[in-house]
Amino acid sequence: MDNEMKIFSGNSNPALAAEIAESLNVSLGRAEVGKFPEGECKVKIADNIRGADVFILQSTCPPVNDNLVELLVMIDAARRASARRITAVIPYFGYARQDRKDQPRVPITAKLVANLITEAGADRVLTMDLHAQQIQGFFDIPLDHLMALPVLVDHFKALKIPDLAICTADVGGIKGAWKFAEKLNAPLAIVDKKRSGDTQVQALALIGEVKGKNIVIPDDMIATGGTLVNAAQFLRENGAKEIYACGTHGVLSGGAVERIKSAGFKQVVMTNTIPLAPDKQQPNYRHLSIARLFGEAIQRIHKETSVSSLFET
Repeated sequence: MDNEMKIFSGNSNPALAAEIAESLNVSLGRAEVGKFPEGECKVKIADNIRGADVFILQSTCPPVNDNLVELLVMIDAARRASARRITAVIPYFGYARQDRKDQPRVPITAKLVANLITEAGADRVLTMDLHAQQIQGFFDIPLDHLMALPVLVDHFKALKIPDLAICTADVGGIKGAWKFAEKLNAPLAIVDKKRSGDTQVQALALIGEVKGKNIVIPDDMIATGGTLVNAAQFLRENGAKEIYACGTHGVLSGGAVERIKSAGFKQVVMTNTIPLAPDKQQPNYRHLSIARLFGEAIQRIHKETSVSSLFET
């Protein structure tokens, strides 16, 4: 089975896994991924994978702990089944917010999770739009970091929005927003914010011109929506017209759906790194697929060709 590619999926995002397999013209591997009666994770890989190049697809999205443990147990099962190489394909990497000690007596959870994935037996990781770029360095195994930028930019190019400007909702997102603005040939504005808690955000200042502009606010994730909603309100107060929000990962936690609904965005654009539950879907939501991008990256990893060139598309 040397060099045979086998793709398996956990329970976090089976629809995306099926799309990726279809883009590669392969069938998903057979695996039983469930729970014992007491709630412990139960995994059995039904296919022979001895000597195979194995890819395990699992976003660590809510329920985060269940999905993370599923990923770890699937990696361990593949390692003990003598897979030649195991790649953890994690479209959304959870536990990414605690990436440094910004207060006394707090953990660096992103590093802990990186260690767990490595110790479970993963040989490399493929992920997309990490919440903090430095998390790449937390892994002691190769990591390929994809960006949803090409998919999102293509969507907004097709809309042909007049008087377009790109605005980052906080200073930390300047680099990503600048790439967005460059690809869309639009000016960049910045909203400075102050965070007073996990969900409390206050817009403080505006850098750039937004009066009379239609605005796209890009971000890596849409979690509680507090940052987006406050930025949108602040931009309207400064003369902005229609406002679009976009984020790679639609976490949509803690009342985000109602909060975003009340903000009156023209569109809220997300990718399918995280499945969108039917009860969270809204008429102005757009859910874009990143399956072809991941499929191409998986193919290149399998064939030992360059993945970095994908970043330039």
